[in-house]
Amino acid sequence: MIKRYSRKELNDIWSEENKYKIWLDVEVSAAEAMEKLGQIPKGVASVVRKKAKINVSRIHKIESEVKHDVIAFLTSVTEKAGIKARYLHQGMTSSDVLDTSFNIQMVQSGKIILNDLDQILKILKKQAKKYKFTPCMGRSHGIHAEPVTFGLKLASFYEEFKRNRKRLVDAIDEVSTCAISGAVGTFANINPNVEKHVAKKLGLKVEPISTQVIPRDRHAFYFSVLGIIAGSIERVAVEIRHLQRTEVYELQEFFSKNQKGSSAMPHKKNPILSENLTGLARMVRSAVIPALENIALWHERDISHSSVERNIGPDANITTDFALVRLTNILDNMIVYPKKMLENLNVTKGLIFSQEVMLELTKSGLSREQSYKMVQNYAKKCFAEDLDLFDVISSDKLIMSKITPKKLKSIFSYAKHFKNVNFIFRRVFR
Repeated sequence: MIKRYSRKELNDIWSEENKYKIWLDVEVSAAEAMEKLGQIPKGVASVVRKKAKINVSRIHKIESEVKHDVIAFLTSVTEKAGIKARYLHQGMTSSDVLDTSFNIQMVQSGKIILNDLDQILKILKKQAKKYKFTPCMGRSHGIHAEPVTFGLKLASFYEEFKRNRKRLVDAIDEVSTCAISGAVGTFANINPNVEKHVAKKLGLKVEPISTQVIPRDRHAFYFSVLGIIAGSIERVAVEIRHLQRTEVYELQEFFSKNQKGSSAMPHKKNPILSENLTGLARMVRSAVIPALENIALWHERDISHSSVERNIGPDANITTDFALVRLTNILDNMIVYPKKMLENLNVTKGLIFSQEVMLELTKSGLSREQSYKMVQNYAKKCFAEDLDLFDVISSDKLIMSKITPKKLKSIFSYAKHFKNVNFIFRRVFR
């Protein structure tokens, strides 16, 4: 991923240096097990661990000649560690190293992304409670529907990211497996206890059955979860973008003192960070379909998945991490305009209370169809002529014979819409 949309923590995980370091950990751990089993001389693992040095440029140079990355890596290690390194990789196949190491990188990334989710949950909880009873317009199809609170909007996001956290925990567990089972996964030339030792040493679980690769449904699940997280990021970003529109302007992204919004128009304050998140979410989701297509490899193995994972492994994880951190900062520093929210609530002059007027008429004995039609006709009139629904309803003798003035006044208030906010918050933040 380009530096503009990446953070050092994730870049380091997906660096060539770290990848080869993990490869070395896998090979040395396997050698330790082979020593205990008496399959190779004692001292191999310790010598290799002490003398081997990761030289990325040297590995690349060797690979340019041999056209095989694992062989290039082993050759480079042998150059530094000496003759004892010839005992590395006994009975193993390339995928034993590649797949186990790739899973470790996924786990390392996933744990950082879990921390990102914890931070966004912390900020959402804080802001939801701050704006718990701040009235704002609830919209469906982009049209004013009925009142909600800004806190409820944020609580909804909180609950969604809480689900995302659980999904990611499951996805990390899904890819926390190790396979050291040799060509086509039969352990023909390697003892299963080597796999068991490597898994334990590196904090993984043994893959119950591999072919020559770890099954890719595991990875597809992980990338699918990243795609869902990206969708949630965009859901929040789109809400912020909408609410910052000039006609709405209920909140805005923080705009620093020397920040410029447009090269042409000095008055502009654009929601550029949220727009950026929409774009980044598209990039993360674009990894999901290739990850799903990687499941169906030929027979025990082909390498059609390899080029895909070399791209989506770093890109999807790095981008998800960056997007979550950016969203956390947006939410923590956003500027909220409660007065504008209240102003927008009153834009339609009481039309948002139409449902309760209709329901009250049905309680008085009128049919739902008749009640709906009466209220809808008056709503259309108010909208077309810029009238107040309360005033129009108050002048209708039939309606007022069914609803008392006191009851009508209570209908046109926000209190009823917020009576269960505490109930909802208890369910979300229990």
